[in-house]
Amino acid sequence: MERTPGCPFDPPPALAKLAPMARLDYPDGHVGWLATGYEAARAVLSDPRFSSRQELKHSAVRMTSQFGQDRPAPPGMFATTDPPEHTRYRRLLTGQFTVRRMRLLEPRIEQITADHLDAMAAAGPPVDLVRAYALPIPSLVICELLGVPYEDHHFFQEQTARLVAIDEEGVPELAALVSYLGELVRRKRTEPGDDLISGLTDDLDDEELTNVALILLVAGHETTANMLGLGVFALLEHPEQRALFSGESTGGGTGSAAGGGGGEGTGAGASAVEGAVEELMRWLSILHAGAPTRVALEDVEVAGELVRKGETVALSLPAINRDPSLFTDPDELRLDRAEARRHLGFGHGVHQCLGQQLARIEMRIGYRRLFERFPGLRLAVPASDVPLKERSGVYGVESLPVTW
Repeated sequence: MERTPGCPFDPPPALAKLAPMARLDYPDGHVGWLATGYEAARAVLSDPRFSSRQELKHSAVRMTSQFGQDRPAPPGMFATTDPPEHTRYRRLLTGQFTVRRMRLLEPRIEQITADHLDAMAAAGPPVDLVRAYALPIPSLVICELLGVPYEDHHFFQEQTARLVAIDEEGVPELAALVSYLGELVRRKRTEPGDDLISGLTDDLDDEELTNVALILLVAGHETTANMLGLGVFALLEHPEQRALFSGESTGGGTGSAAGGGGGEGTGAGASAVEGAVEELMRWLSILHAGAPTRVALEDVEVAGELVRKGETVALSLPAINRDPSLFTDPDELRLDRAEARRHLGFGHGVHQCLGQQLARIEMRIGYRRLFERFPGLRLAVPASDVPLKERSGVYGVESLPVTW
């Protein structure tokens, strides 16, 4: 489905015409479903009668390679498994991503953000915000969290971008990342550090830990980087909304760009920024290409439709997060929207995103500090010339030339 030209933030209009559960012809000939309704999506994601096992599902997007998806997930690939296997990995990882632990990272995220803002100021305009800001900040944070050497970031960023591209084969990139992380895991066993991979060496074998690290590395920077880039583009095109992030309408403390223990301020200001991030997550819905998917383990009725055993259900997050039955005037960007917090951008149920609190902190700091430092930030090219990632499983901007 094509987006409307000149409307880079809106999902394809054809999605709005579909029923909450619509029949979908999959590329491999399977006839399954596409969920576009909010309640239907929550039902599918929370019902244990729907499975995440990759060998049972069909892809809603035509892929050059299926990455062995007709076979059970290898050990450690917890995102495409069900309980109790999924539960074991989830319990080990939950302790690494508690709200408290993520909050302890705030001063470091503030410092990383300030360093990149300083570098932008020193380089002078124009700059590509993706390369100078949106991509390196979450990449550096996830590298430090996992214990991945940041000097290798260009390698894994390039491999990951190709891995999530819809029309790329992806197999060489996957093999390269697995090889790289496998070697890193073996090194961590003999030279442990204060990082997540080292902390799991007693609980997981090499294959498990390599695949866990792969999921966290890819998800930990690719999604947040695209949210930062596309979110800034959206805010530049909606200056009346952007004022919140520059501290003009929040009333809370701001702190310095270099950051410190105080983080993003307190009171209504911090709360308003938190809500604004949720609205950007809802409105942009960067996981746009039929993800996630589930398969029925038995006949299940959803939104008045009978999903037969073995049928795959793909979820259209752009449509779900703009469901008019839940969100008033859903196509409007309103950073003070109270119900925005109910979006499904981080999923729902047992597979809800592990790193969602880290992503929220990175976005809150990233958006706010950028517009505080450069209140005159604007596009350096016409909006129509900003290249979009329409052939990627994660929607965003390829580059974002800005000036100030």
